Amino acid sequence: MNGEGHGIHSPFVFDLVKNVLNDKRDFYAFDAIERVRQELKHDHSIIQVHDLGAGSAVSKSNQRSISEIAKHALKSKKLAQLLFRLVNYYQPSTVIELGTSLGITTAYLASANGSGQVFTIEGSPAIAQVAKKNFNELNLYNAELIIGGFDAILPDLLSKIKTVDFAFVDGNHRLEPTLRYFEWLMKYAHSGSILVFDDIHWSAEMETAWKKIQSHPDVTYTVDLFFIGLVFLNKDFKVKQDFRIRY
Repeated sequence: MNGEGHGIHSPFVFDLVKNVLNDKRDFYAFDAIERVRQELKHDHSIIQVHDLGAGSAVSKSNQRSISEIAKHALKSKKLAQLLFRLVNYYQPSTVIELGTSLGITTAYLASANGSGQVFTIEGSPAIAQVAKKNFNELNLYNAELIIGGFDAILPDLLSKIKTVDFAFVDGNHRLEPTLRYFEWLMKYAHSGSILVFDDIHWSAEMETAWKKIQSHPDVTYTVDLFFIGLVFLNKDFKVKQDFRIRY
């Protein structure tokens, strides 16, 4: 299915395509955030990276330049701006991000709803410090960065904030952890919550994780955009449906 919305019989998904996926506007925050991205791509400072995710098979700690991280680890402009549009359109009050990296995606999430709060978790202290610097440069005061592993941080964070309106799950592309974080988030989600999973076709493990998420009884609609998956929990949807839209 293409991104035009033709043939979509769900009013909700047709609305998603029309007002989010096909929204081509350049919003107020985009230029400033992209300027920071370009600065990062030209910053050759060396930092010590502690990687807790699936990318840590060779080494748990290594030295990398900020420019290298910016070029290879940051989410694309297209994806980051899609996340902005989702938050801007649906206006979730409480947003969780698993995997801050250098803070570009976080900046998009936080800028999309200034009255909301973004809680973002990053495992590498050195990377987190760069992200905090970027938040200050962009005058973002509604993004709280917590340093540590997802398994150590997420349960306490969820018990503290009590509700999850929107979550972006990135930073650990393995089957068991992905499903664990999904189950934890579901305990605090509600009808109307939106969960976004990155790189759902990255590996056989992630393919399996995505299929298991789709089959969860409380998941009503899923939208596979070929690189990320959107999960909707709206109890008003009477029929469980899964969509694939080329974005």
